[in-house]
Amino acid sequence: MDADAESENVRKLLTGAEIRSVGRAAGMGVLELTGAHGEDIGVHLQCAFRIVRDDRVVLGSRDMSYVRGGAREDAFDTFDTLYDDRAAILNRVLAKARPTVRSVHQGVAGALTVEAAHGFGVQAFPDRSGGEESWRALVRGGPHYGYPAGLV
Repeated sequence: MDADAESENVRKLLTGAEIRSVGRAAGMGVLELTGAHGEDIGVHLQCAFRIVRDDRVVLGSRDMSYVRGGAREDAFDTFDTLYDDRAAILNRVLAKARPTVRSVHQGVAGALTVEAAHGFGVQAFPDRSGGEESWRALVRGGPHYGYPAGLV
């Protein structure tokens, strides 16, 4: 599949979906959504990313690097980082706001911008030169699309 077709599939998949929650699997950011037709959608972020609300970063991939005050040395493995703390707060906000995706844009070198209602947005920035996967959007048990196109 060529990059333009894959980009269009990502746009169609995410537009209209409701953002349910954010989390992580090890060092990968995970965004969970419900599609316009009830499908279970995930966005897996293996590159630098941030979640914004009204032009303010509310959660970023680098937050995984910082342990919460009083956390032990194994804070990353026990989900006791600044990321985990802020994701829990953000998930409570998302549950009330129930933002739906309004637009999806893929930019230069795989940059992904997702804009949603209530000022929410997700921005991913592939930041490595190799051919490894940077992000993917998927339907559980269905199609997967991502960057670099054709790799996923």
